[in-house]
Amino acid sequence: MAYAPEQVQPDQPHLAGQPGQPNAGPQQVPGPGKVGPLSAEEEALLRSLVADGWELPVALTGRRRRVAQVAPALYPLAVAAHRARRRVRWLTSRTRWAHERAAEPLPVRVKRHNSLLLRQLGESEMWLQHNKVANLRLAAPRVAGLLIRPGETLSFCRTVGKATRRRGYVDGMLLSNGKARAGLGGGICQLANLLHWMVLHSPLTVVERSAHGWDPFPDNGRVIPWGTGCAVFYNYVDLQVRNDTDATFQVLAGVGDRYLEGELRADRELPHSYSVYARDEQFLTLGGRHFRRNEIWRSVIDRRTGNRVREELLKRNFALATYVPKGFEAGQAGSKRG
Repeated sequence: MAYAPEQVQPDQPHLAGQPGQPNAGPQQVPGPGKVGPLSAEEEALLRSLVADGWELPVALTGRRRRVAQVAPALYPLAVAAHRARRRVRWLTSRTRWAHERAAEPLPVRVKRHNSLLLRQLGESEMWLQHNKVANLRLAAPRVAGLLIRPGETLSFCRTVGKATRRRGYVDGMLLSNGKARAGLGGGICQLANLLHWMVLHSPLTVVERSAHGWDPFPDNGRVIPWGTGCAVFYNYVDLQVRNDTDATFQVLAGVGDRYLEGELRADRELPHSYSVYARDEQFLTLGGRHFRRNEIWRSVIDRRTGNRVREELLKRNFALATYVPKGFEAGQAGSKRG
């Protein structure tokens, strides 16, 4: 199982606006993160997606903005409150947290993946990416060698800790409302992305994971499917992975010359291997804005016979794209398959 059952079931949100009129009204005009009035055809499409179990992005649901979004001065207080609640959960939880390390690699490689450190992402400043690498050099050793024994849970935030200047972290690239900006410790989510991708190729269970709510950059040399990344923010936006098997797993991670390098290893041979892929990649134009959606699936393969045992739907992604997708440059409406 890749995701705990509660993580697979999408919410069933109401569409924004009055019944039958999502995002309707002359006062609504497209802007940053906003969607204009929808046509009757667009309304019908969204209702069919909701009926089919899709969770719509915030831009299409009309959910209330958080207090800190209405009054930015309250943002530090909101963060402090979230962090305090998470600390209480950590103290009162009976969860067995992974904390032991081993210097020697376990004998069986489950999954290996390298993630390019520097790449052209839209108009982002390259100095932010160089600082991201500096942050990854501090974060990767915190997870290197970590053992996840049967019944234990890996928490990315507990393991890596809080990014502070005292610990050497610098301003790297953060994503905020779909845009790249400078922020302390920015870029360590790439390490969480790497861990999550390797875990999807194992029988470990993802019990907590938050995705970015935006698609901020066009694909440029992408090697893994869109929608398999993670958002992390100490300590309440976390990636947590539980070991429900009888095997012990080990995380290896390090920063090389060009790549963030990772391995997931185990103390024994596993009965299955896994192939993770995207289906039904599509761009949509709704209310004058571009959206992207897909499904992430996994094939479970018997290592002994090579036969596919089953196909698993892991995640459905639906997000506002903050760029103009290829083929929509002239402002075409409608949809386009990826």
